[in-house]
Amino acid sequence: MNDEIVIASALGEQVRIHAARSTDMVNAAREAHSAAPTCTAALGRTLTVTGLISSDLKEPSEHVRVRINGGGPMGILRTEADGRGNVRGCADRMDLYASRADGHLDVGRVVGHEGTLQVSRDMGLKEPFTGTVLLTSGEIGEDFARYFAESEQIPSVVSVGVLVGEDTRVISAGGMLIQLLPFAQEEVISKVEFIAAHMKPMSEYMREERPVEDLIRELFPDARILDHKPLRWHCDCSKEHFADALSGLREQDLVDMIQEDHGAEIVCHYCRKAYRFSEEELNQLVEKKRANRNR
Repeated sequence: MNDEIVIASALGEQVRIHAARSTDMVNAAREAHSAAPTCTAALGRTLTVTGLISSDLKEPSEHVRVRINGGGPMGILRTEADGRGNVRGCADRMDLYASRADGHLDVGRVVGHEGTLQVSRDMGLKEPFTGTVLLTSGEIGEDFARYFAESEQIPSVVSVGVLVGEDTRVISAGGMLIQLLPFAQEEVISKVEFIAAHMKPMSEYMREERPVEDLIRELFPDARILDHKPLRWHCDCSKEHFADALSGLREQDLVDMIQEDHGAEIVCHYCRKAYRFSEEELNQLVEKKRANRNR
């Protein structure tokens, strides 16, 4: 089934739900980074929640950016999503494997838990809204729940999971964000707590290959579906973008690349796509800098 995000309300309009199937997106991220299973799970969970947050964006050009620095061997995780459902992400290391005694992937160990989670929403204003919280566990879901509670003052349940097969491919991935609205009554709060306590792992729900809205209605029978939105792995990097970055270097740096390497290669951190610049193309950038200086 195709990846998607479904937005719904439930329990007398006192609860807002964002749920996503993200299997294809996470598998594409795994392939782009040649990721080991534990890193796939860590990045995949973060990508999924980033996508869920972005489903509230009103304009295609708006962005959500997430930065997790837990002090673990995976280094810094960076993800971002736009208002069109395009999501991308990376980490300093993607070749790590760690498992717990029960056989499950040990995401908290590779991410670390002595650091911060930062979420920045760029909505076209002068400055993006940015919130930062201390990590709770490095397991991602709990950490985002803390972010919503402390930074945005929204009591939230965040369930997110990635199931990786023995061949390292992603079998299933998905997530659900359940948020209490400000006027939620005590009875509704208790119902949400009960649902959260009895939910299966999100990767198990997504493995059942059912429509996402069916899962929402299983947990919240009175749910009213508000919207369906796309979700996909996509990086908008381009050779033109990196040419602009090269043009910002000092002229001598460009000259050194020409003389020593006879060109340059830049690899996008997010998707690992490589862009090659020939000696002639670098000479053109140098000539352009000189022309601008002599105006």
